[in-house]
Amino acid sequence: MKQQNYGGALQHPINSGFNASSTTNDVIEGFDLTGKFAIVTGGGTGIGLETVKTLSNAGATVIVGARDVNKAKQNLEGVPNVEIEPLDLIDPQAVDSFAERFLASGRPLHLLINNAGIMFVPLRRDAAGNESQLATNYLSVFRLTARLWEALKKANGARVVNVSSLGHQFAAFNFEDPNFEHRSYETLQAYGQSKTAVNLFTLELDNRAREFGVRAYAVHPGNIWGTELTREAPLEILQQFGFYDAQGNPVQEVLDSLKSIPQGAATTIWAATSPALEEIGGVYLEDVDVAALAVDASVPNGLSRTPWRWPALASFGNGRNQ
Repeated sequence: MKQQNYGGALQHPINSGFNASSTTNDVIEGFDLTGKFAIVTGGGTGIGLETVKTLSNAGATVIVGARDVNKAKQNLEGVPNVEIEPLDLIDPQAVDSFAERFLASGRPLHLLINNAGIMFVPLRRDAAGNESQLATNYLSVFRLTARLWEALKKANGARVVNVSSLGHQFAAFNFEDPNFEHRSYETLQAYGQSKTAVNLFTLELDNRAREFGVRAYAVHPGNIWGTELTREAPLEILQQFGFYDAQGNPVQEVLDSLKSIPQGAATTIWAATSPALEEIGGVYLEDVDVAALAVDASVPNGLSRTPWRWPALASFGNGRNQ
């Protein structure tokens, strides 16, 4: 009987040979993805863009779901094997239309990389009244994966990679009030529960999908600067995290300590391609390996005592890569 990851049974590093400094070039070396089809949401900027370039250069055909199609076209100009499609994840009809167009092509889907996400946004709601971070970061991931299920099965060996965040430790999922209808809105609480939901979904998806040849992984990219994730962040929050000083100036020591975008996307590429994961699914990955099970309860909610290290929980990597 194949073991699943309930209770963290599989949540142990496997000595991948890579580390936090590894880049996408390190991870993809030697892989030929010719004939493979991949979808990357938010593939027009940030680590999504790096993910698309890496897969494309390895021979895969990559379909990019982008909220801003013109920006994606500009950023991906000259990159081979790329198709760009409109996709606004907060709109369920847009998600359905995107999936229907791919299904109509009759192609299998070997890699579904749910990369796009938002953070630090004020209270907004989708047309159904769902809080926007929950809608974008989780509900759309569930919906898109479900809509593409037949194409995933057709691949006879597919992977779903959900870009999550150590920021899930900001909040458990609030089943009583997920949309902040009866409690004060806190943007980091909303972000945290959306990523908790992604992690729980990844675990259960793998458990149900593996008999059809589909495996699922949740990825924490690490601490990354230079994506669009902070574009709506209030200065006081960035100061709280230590990125800016009291005068509103960047703290270069902190920024220099963060991962580059190729380092941030490396774990996604490893999740999508590594043979070492063929018999392992439903796990949470970071620094290009299976993450160790977190058992230290000495710091509330897993927060570091050093304030500027808190961005590790915020996953400044996936950005609003739409």
